[in-house]
Amino acid sequence: MSSISISNLTGQVAVITGGTRGIGRAIAEAFLAAGAKVVINGRNPEKGQRTLAELDAGSNALFAAGNVQDQQDVERVVHMAIEKFGKIDILVNNAGGSSGFAPVAEMSNESWQEAAAWILHSAFWASRIALQDMATRGYGRIINISSVEGRQANKATASHYITFKHALNGFTKAVAFEYGAQGITSNAISPGAVETDLMLETGAVAAESMGLTYDEYIDSYAQEASIKRINTVEEIAAVALLLASEFGGGINGAILPVDGGTAL
Repeated sequence: MSSISISNLTGQVAVITGGTRGIGRAIAEAFLAAGAKVVINGRNPEKGQRTLAELDAGSNALFAAGNVQDQQDVERVVHMAIEKFGKIDILVNNAGGSSGFAPVAEMSNESWQEAAAWILHSAFWASRIALQDMATRGYGRIINISSVEGRQANKATASHYITFKHALNGFTKAVAFEYGAQGITSNAISPGAVETDLMLETGAVAAESMGLTYDEYIDSYAQEASIKRINTVEEIAAVALLLASEFGGGINGAILPVDGGTAL
């Protein structure tokens, strides 16, 4: 019996939103190491070019600047992959977050709408374009980066983040149902806390809104996990690699936890 490998993405083209840092960056590195061509997205062109230099993948990696909260920017990223590489095989909707943490009665319209666009609308806009291309070839992988908060609701002042991560899980399942018979899978990874650049930026604000220091905020996530630590970006990238591979074809409509045993 030949050995099974999930680390061969030769000839595959992937788009990763929010791919210059954190989870998205780790997934980009894993996909490139497996032989894929990758288009990464981010809001900061300077950071994007620095990431490309660090990845050192030559013409196999491209950067597309844009804010995923803007429909035209999101669609441009997917179109860029199709124009430059001729197709898109894998879409990772990784970008997504929120700000303006507050109890529901005090949350602003702007914070709510920002979270909706950042987490949910961006995934819809990107998936809609990607699915059109994938359907013509009868093959595709859509991977949404959700959150443990999309499986439960036990954090105060984060109702917007919790709500739209739950919605992202529903969208994942809807796409899986509609397109599974066409050779296209749709799954979500549900990470626990991961200390990324975004966590460093927004975590301190979220912690303050909960009456905690940043260290206490991070430790609260670690203590909720049965492994008593937060997760790493590499652990999440490994699951993304499985879902993107040939052997991920039997997984569809799943919300896979990589949360160290946090979700009840």
